[in-house]
Amino acid sequence: MKQIDSVKNPQVKAWKKLHNKKDRDKQGLFMVEGFHLVEEAIKNKDCVKELIIRESIEVPAQWNIDGIEITVVNEAIIKLLSDTETPQGIIAVCFQTKHAEIIHTAQKVLLLDAVQDPGNLGTIIRTADAAGVEAIIVGEGSVDVYNPKVVRSTQGAIFHLPIVKGDLLEMISLLKEREIAVYGTSLQNGKVYTCVKPSNEFALVVGNEGNGVSEKVLEQTDQNLYIPIYGKSESLNVAIASGILLYYLRGM
Repeated sequence: MKQIDSVKNPQVKAWKKLHNKKDRDKQGLFMVEGFHLVEEAIKNKDCVKELIIRESIEVPAQWNIDGIEITVVNEAIIKLLSDTETPQGIIAVCFQTKHAEIIHTAQKVLLLDAVQDPGNLGTIIRTADAAGVEAIIVGEGSVDVYNPKVVRSTQGAIFHLPIVKGDLLEMISLLKEREIAVYGTSLQNGKVYTCVKPSNEFALVVGNEGNGVSEKVLEQTDQNLYIPIYGKSESLNVAIASGILLYYLRGM
């Protein structure tokens, strides 16, 4: 255990840079804060590089932190590093994980085409985790998975299932080679989602909040699905729609 007391310390500056996507990707790291998210990270111990805790904060006795480096810092440093209004005084620096191989084995896959709102992406990840999705593929144009708002919105689900950044067209091609049905979400050439039978194997593509799934991706799907609107709303939030479709497609 070590202690840092100055906001000008080089290590503190390196941690602060993790607020930026460019530096997160360069270092291959990201931060989570608060007792709940840190606990979820520690349950997947290999994800955690180090813990940063405020003076007087005690790590819960039930946490297994053997082998994890701990740095004690003051209130000023915590405030500098925190992305929340009321910091809880505990932060985990975590590794960005690589799961490229999962596309060859996952049977329930969710693909995201340019989902840009952090809250939506985090909620989608959390919902996919609850629905038993085995892999999430995040395509170009989507908000960074390790954006602090995304991470908070996942409520720890980011540590529960593989999330891969990749080219959606390439991923769809690989899924088709495995004879897994790929469903798009669109009114264009679409059918009501209940027209297909639930299955243990499927891939679902959901898209951008304003524009939906891109034309080039929709051209590669096996069938496009839509959820009927019975009231006066023009559309459903992408996270809500994802939840309805994922739970239906997986069946019991």
